[in-house]
Amino acid sequence: MIRFLQTQGPAKKIILSGILLVICAAMVIAFIPGGLGSDLMGAPGKGVVAKVDGGDVTVEQVRQATQQMVRQQMPQGNSANMSMLLPFFAQRAADQLITRQALVSEAEHLGLRVTPQEVQDDLQHGRYAATFFPGGNFIGKGEYEDMLARANLTPLIFEEEVRKEVLLEKLRALVSGSASVSDDQIHQQFVKENSKVKFEYAIIKQDDLRKGLHPTDAELKAFYESHKAQYNNSIPEKRKVKYAAVDLGKIQSGIQISHGDFEAYYDQHRDQYRVDQQAKVSHILIKTPLAGPGGKVDEKGVADAQHRAEDLLKQLKAGAKFEDLAKKYSEDPGSAKEGGSLGWIGKGRTVPEFEKAAFSQPKGQIGDLVKSSYGFHIIRVDDRQDAHMKTPDEVKDQIEPLLKQQKAQQIAQKQAEALLNQARTEGLDAAAAAKGVPVITSDFVGRKDLLPGLGPATQFLDAVFAATEKSPPDMAPVSQGFAVFQLLAVKPPSTPSFEEIRTKLEDEFKNERSRNLLSQKAQELSDRAKASHDLKKAAKELGATVKTSDFVLPDGQVPDIGSMTGQASVAFSMKPGEISGPINSGSNGVVISVLESQKPNDADFNAKRDQIRDSLLQNKQQELFGLFISNLRDQMQKSGKIKINQEEMKTLTRSASEEGM
Repeated sequence: MIRFLQTQGPAKKIILSGILLVICAAMVIAFIPGGLGSDLMGAPGKGVVAKVDGGDVTVEQVRQATQQMVRQQMPQGNSANMSMLLPFFAQRAADQLITRQALVSEAEHLGLRVTPQEVQDDLQHGRYAATFFPGGNFIGKGEYEDMLARANLTPLIFEEEVRKEVLLEKLRALVSGSASVSDDQIHQQFVKENSKVKFEYAIIKQDDLRKGLHPTDAELKAFYESHKAQYNNSIPEKRKVKYAAVDLGKIQSGIQISHGDFEAYYDQHRDQYRVDQQAKVSHILIKTPLAGPGGKVDEKGVADAQHRAEDLLKQLKAGAKFEDLAKKYSEDPGSAKEGGSLGWIGKGRTVPEFEKAAFSQPKGQIGDLVKSSYGFHIIRVDDRQDAHMKTPDEVKDQIEPLLKQQKAQQIAQKQAEALLNQARTEGLDAAAAAKGVPVITSDFVGRKDLLPGLGPATQFLDAVFAATEKSPPDMAPVSQGFAVFQLLAVKPPSTPSFEEIRTKLEDEFKNERSRNLLSQKAQELSDRAKASHDLKKAAKELGATVKTSDFVLPDGQVPDIGSMTGQASVAFSMKPGEISGPINSGSNGVVISVLESQKPNDADFNAKRDQIRDSLLQNKQQELFGLFISNLRDQMQKSGKIKINQEEMKTLTRSASEEGM
């Protein structure tokens, strides 16, 4: 891969790596070897969910895609919840993988191809540009490979996946290229989007109805009995535990690092403290046009870029401030806002022409124009640093806390293990007393409760809830170090009695009854208003409030109604004087009577024509491609090019308790 300019920084690397992991997660699945015992054109064998034009979509691919979907839906979800959701997403994941493979196959049958240059262009200027080319500068071959490795990818696999994505874009362009919209359709959409209405509306509020409800005990008990299933075992399992914690912080505060330990660590990790030759560089970039079809270069554009760069260089030599010109004129946005500074760069991290200048120009001086594949650079070398090894004094503050933490961790674990062994023979109380460690006994606690002396302790409580009654003491990590615990009692899930949840029942009763009343009252309001042709009269009879809107557009908002894109959009199809049916607007019931309609002025049409055309065209293209996908799947399944292994599909979509994905 051609090397490009790079800007560096630890925070940026972390962010880019995180982005890449998200971007690439779905890619990994497409390259897992598949086909346990399956023939090339035969029925799908064990471990294969589907064969698509001879290629396999494997169980493992579907599992990984499913897990990724769940992680995206529940980024903070615990493992139990994720396990429960996996089967629900399995069907969707399998369907997407099958469709993608079918589209790739069809694109290749149609003769569509993607060249290596097109892959490189997509990486540099497409969806991954911000990840691999921040500010137009390549992050470097080493960092590129490292980031892919953290996502379990190699450049070969990743770039093959990019090739397929470009191939699918070509297929989409081919299929949807016939989509078109007429001037009449554009004008109709313009009228639809820009018409305004003004209306009266009567409101019945659920909160007002709720305030008037005063259920008796008999009504609440009947409600409890009719909804008892939803309260069954609604009080979660709780456990009582006693524990003694070994405090890592106290141990670490008393640790001293010897000179010998420090020197040994420094010697073993010397490679971490090597600093390659570096240059601190600032530049101003004036970009040249990219090559057109057939590699044709816009010579006039290149000459214009050179002229602008030469003019800036003259200004600098005449005394202009480098940072000011960089911020105003540099076309490398990443460094321009920093006054042109790229920070420290090492060898092998930039294009050859740039690197040569950065490591040969005198420090503090501005050199002649440098031309690269990006354009013309004005380069200033701000500082330079020879390759060297950081001294022990320079890294002392990094190494000592790390050694203290490592030693404290080892000591804490040994102390906890010793406490555990003694507790299993003598009991936790006696063992803790012998070690001088306090024992804490909790109340009955749930999985997410805070514990005295420990605070949030997810791993610890997971271990407590995995233990069985009367099991011997055990050990689990906590934020402070380690804790040895003994499970004392288990209170299983239970169904609350009427008395225990009376307050909750009353609240839920009022919510349900007021929702039903709201629906009934809104319908009655509409019926009365239509019968009398008078919304205000009907509203007065039912105690509803009447308001008048301003002129509002289809994407507008109205107080007490909210967005006009919901049920209230019916107003735009009504005639003046017409009364609507009941409209559900969250916690309000609304009935509308249109006062006036206002069509848009055609003078505004020309200004909005292109935007509307583009939007309509995009929608038509999406519809056309969606229809193509549907027909392709149908034809391939009928012709036997797609063969689904129903047994494997059933296994994947079973409940978590049955399958345990």
